[in-house]
Amino acid sequence: MTVRPPAVRPGPRIVPPGRARSATRLRVAVLAIGLLLIGLNLRIGVAAVGPVLSDIRADLGLSATAASLLTTLPVVAFGAFAFLTPVLMRRLGMHRLLGVTMLALATGLLLRLEPSLMSLFGGTIIVGAAIAIANVVMPAAIKRDFATRTGLLMGLYSTVLFVGASLASGLTVPLLSVGGGHWRPTLALWAIPAVIALLVWIPQIIAKPGRARDGGTASASRHATFGALLRDPIALAVTAHMGLQSLAYYAFITWAPTLLQDHGMSATQAGWMVSFSAFPAIAASLVTPAFARRVKPGWIAVVVSVVPFVVGYAGLAIAPVSGAYLWMTLIGTGQGIAISLALSLIVWRSPDPQHTAHVSTLAQGVGYLVAALGPLGLGALYARTGGWTIPIVALVVLLALQFVAGVIASQDRFVLEPRAARTETRG
Repeated sequence: MTVRPPAVRPGPRIVPPGRARSATRLRVAVLAIGLLLIGLNLRIGVAAVGPVLSDIRADLGLSATAASLLTTLPVVAFGAFAFLTPVLMRRLGMHRLLGVTMLALATGLLLRLEPSLMSLFGGTIIVGAAIAIANVVMPAAIKRDFATRTGLLMGLYSTVLFVGASLASGLTVPLLSVGGGHWRPTLALWAIPAVIALLVWIPQIIAKPGRARDGGTASASRHATFGALLRDPIALAVTAHMGLQSLAYYAFITWAPTLLQDHGMSATQAGWMVSFSAFPAIAASLVTPAFARRVKPGWIAVVVSVVPFVVGYAGLAIAPVSGAYLWMTLIGTGQGIAISLALSLIVWRSPDPQHTAHVSTLAQGVGYLVAALGPLGLGALYARTGGWTIPIVALVVLLALQFVAGVIASQDRFVLEPRAARTETRG
């Protein structure tokens, strides 16, 4: 009888430390690139419509009011659909939900190829809904995946929002030649960046979901209810700051070309001035989180965000055409600081990713619903007064309210933080 030696089971595979670190760095890099590609897509589907709006009107025979819905509906959707995000995030997890938003975004953009009015508006609503949900998830995902690098990632995220909008605004008309001179295939081309983002994001979608990915602890979710947030002054201030800066942004970019044209600037030049303002906004949004995180007290960053607006608005009231480049540089800088600061405050005033998701839902849901009133309100003031003095004064008043909200939101404490814990933590 032959005795077989006992089987030797292989031991655990030992991965050299250097290789393990390289693999970790690669996973983190792919995750960061994927997040930024998603962020790049979160304004493209909306910004691409404006440059070809006149073509859409002429092709479909739309009234000015009906055509304006194509730019207003997405902003309303940003607010309305944001409130669905917590439920979807509990079911799918942050990463898989972000993948679904890119799939929905590409679908909505491609739906516009269908030659019907229903598909145009239906696709626009789908685009707005996809962006709304991704808007809410992104700060929470950055809070969870890059807890020690939130300033850097929020700066990059804010920057790619402006970059995406600028690319769509500047390249849509040149891309008409690629689309055969017609606006439908041209707008559909912007589904390509969404598909690329989805492909890069696949590793995060197929990764095994964990506790954090599935929405975190039930305890955190119970405490961060909307009812509780609506009674918290910091949460309300973050929401007000987000809403007021968004309202001013959409009101300004909608009516700034008309203001400049009323003072003698050509339509082409006036449109370029709005596009130009995105360049200083991109630079400002990139550096704002790092600056705001370091400067003490926190309200100094809020002051820095409003000063460029005040000077820029005053310049538009006094010498709108001769100093246009200076005023648009200042206002663009203010816009970049304001949106970057607003998004960063959502992350900084939240103790964990679950609270971040709830604060993000409230701030962006309410904020964008308020923002949708901006173009309508400023247009109504312009129509009623027949000039731009009162509308500019209204923008300054909104800026003052934004400043107050920002100062309150910049306090060094978390939302829903018990007073006793606050006292112990801060001495």
